Amino acid sequence: MQFDVRTLSAEMVISHLVIDGRDEADARRQVEARGLFVSAITPVRAGLPGRGGKRRALSLVLFSQELLALLMAGLGIVEGLEALLEKESNLATRDALERLLAGLREGQRFSAVLAEQPDLFPPLYVGIVKAAEGTSDLPRSLSRFIDYQQRIDLVRSKLVSAAIYPCILLLVGGGVSLFLISYVVPRFAEVYQGAGRDLPWLSQQMLNWGQFAGAHTTLLLAGIAAALAALALGLRQMLASGGVVRLLGTLPGIGERVHIYELSRLYLTLGMLSEGGITIVQAIDTVQGMVSAGMRQSLQSARGAVEAGLPLSTAFEASRLTTPISLRMLRVGERTGDMGPMLTQSAAFYDGEISRWIERFTRTFEPLLMAAIGLVVGAIVVLLYMPIFDLAGDMS
Repeated sequence: MQFDVRTLSAEMVISHLVIDGRDEADARRQVEARGLFVSAITPVRAGLPGRGGKRRALSLVLFSQELLALLMAGLGIVEGLEALLEKESNLATRDALERLLAGLREGQRFSAVLAEQPDLFPPLYVGIVKAAEGTSDLPRSLSRFIDYQQRIDLVRSKLVSAAIYPCILLLVGGGVSLFLISYVVPRFAEVYQGAGRDLPWLSQQMLNWGQFAGAHTTLLLAGIAAALAALALGLRQMLASGGVVRLLGTLPGIGERVHIYELSRLYLTLGMLSEGGITIVQAIDTVQGMVSAGMRQSLQSARGAVEAGLPLSTAFEASRLTTPISLRMLRVGERTGDMGPMLTQSAAFYDGEISRWIERFTRTFEPLLMAAIGLVVGAIVVLLYMPIFDLAGDMS
């Protein structure tokens, strides 16, 4: 739990700190251990500490890019953070930077002060910074993380872009169908009822449904809204629990691609950590919180095999964490000793395969979806006009 603490230093300087503690007493002890006097302490609830606005998370990529530029210009880590604090206007980001600077001025390591804010700096980020402290090469580690995150975001953006157009088609097609059923069909039904003719069975069923929809439009719209809300809530819960990945993994054709996407992210993360000087066992421990439950079990099995003395390629092959191409590349990395770059190259191979599959899938799926929507709308229109065609035939 976080607490907003107003402090007073020995130099009579008033400042605000956000402390993570089990309770108020624990937060107070942490502040007093820094030699500060606590003048006020309140729990941090939704929004900014002590304010009503919504807290905006710090952008890790932007933070890393700006910090990297300052470090490459010759500034130290404290000077760089001070420069970022001076130009920052967002209160949430300023609060995070002030907490980082306070920890560094107390003599803590940069990785340690980052770990004190796990909601902003994940274990992966803390891990690469901690490894960089051992090699005194923080700029290179930040550069690796920026490249890693941009590659992850590139694949994710392609998936989102591929899903936007089908969603728009479904929304427009569903809206047109709903308009026809709830507004147009009931008015045609009134005309046909006065004609005193027997209608084709399909037309009659659609007109009956149209009359029901026209008479209960508000109830129907409320039901659709409730169904969409329930679907959105269920999808959100499935995303949080990894259920979407498991569901997609069971679909024929798509399940294999989902597995390849997971392997791509796994290899890219392991490669970045390995190039940063982190051992493969530590890298596997770090990455386990980022993968699905099924892959987590496979990683635990592979980790045990590596600790038992087996090569990484053999452990991954036994745990079904390879493809024929990646297995050969891992073996090459073991022979040359460049396992980190080889893992990264394997991820790049997977990324290319996923991008090509997304392009082929969208080219095939979008025309099929348009055809399906056209068939639904066309069927409604044809069923509406079939009685008119019959009447025209009788008159001729």
